[in-house]
Amino acid sequence: MTVVNDSDTPEQLEAFQARIDAGETIEPKDWMPAQYRKQLVRMISQHAHSEIVGMLPEGNWLTRAPSLRRKKILLAKIQDEGGHGLYLYCAAETLGVDRTELIDQLHAGKAKYSQIFNYPSLNWADIGVIGWLVDGAAIVNQTMLAKTSYGPYSRAMIRICKEENFHKKQGYELLAQMMEGTKDQQAMVQDAVNRWWWPSLMMFGPSDKDSPNSKVLLKWKVKRKTNDELRQRFINMTVPQANAIGVKLPDPDLQFDEKTKNWNFGEINWDEFWAVVKGHGPCNVERLEARRAAHDEGRWVREAAEAYAEKHSGIKKAA
Repeated sequence: MTVVNDSDTPEQLEAFQARIDAGETIEPKDWMPAQYRKQLVRMISQHAHSEIVGMLPEGNWLTRAPSLRRKKILLAKIQDEGGHGLYLYCAAETLGVDRTELIDQLHAGKAKYSQIFNYPSLNWADIGVIGWLVDGAAIVNQTMLAKTSYGPYSRAMIRICKEENFHKKQGYELLAQMMEGTKDQQAMVQDAVNRWWWPSLMMFGPSDKDSPNSKVLLKWKVKRKTNDELRQRFINMTVPQANAIGVKLPDPDLQFDEKTKNWNFGEINWDEFWAVVKGHGPCNVERLEARRAAHDEGRWVREAAEAYAEKHSGIKKAA
């Protein structure tokens, strides 16, 4: 149900919905309902936080990459993710919120980010699986967001999707190469897939019947597909890819339905999903501690940049 702000008149809401229904793009200076703005800040900031926190599971493996080529690829991928976070914080700022406030909320544990990044990366094959499954799931979701009704978010997603496609390809190529290797390498891949498959399906959010925001987001065309529709699309794409490299997905209920042309799948453990979202995942505490430490250690860089800007612009930056 749409929450109407006191300043949102029925006439304004009707005119806004007419623009949405006509397929128009909403820009920062356009009038928008207070709840539309609030939902966008929530979504975009969570997305930005996810990109930044998402650097951590992979950064752990930079010094242990098996070759210079793999190290260069992984470094480029992590750099991309940092850039994605910056694009998204900029998009959020067009809605009148300061990124410092958003980052403070993250460090205080008040802001959410994707639950997937609270799982550990235990072996080198995890890096491939993160690229293939985690970034693959992100692409399915983000391709739809590239058509979202809010202009700055949509435009940020166009570039992000191009780079995410590279991330998925490098992950899949890494796994395909390992699956042509030794029995131990193949076992590493299968172990990583077993651990990441179900959390990857959770990335699309709760089932439609339990998603509190989906209805209004679909109405305003912030989202173009439901959580369950996107999840099904991801599974349909991924099963043939797994079969092509000889990986078994850890779901005994996975079966192709000739009538619907969809892959039916087993029950997701939503209790685990909500536990991780609420801060009780394997790495929730570790991830936030790492982000706070990085932020504190980089304080001198921010202060130096602000001092330089103040000196050369003649404009004193507000504390």
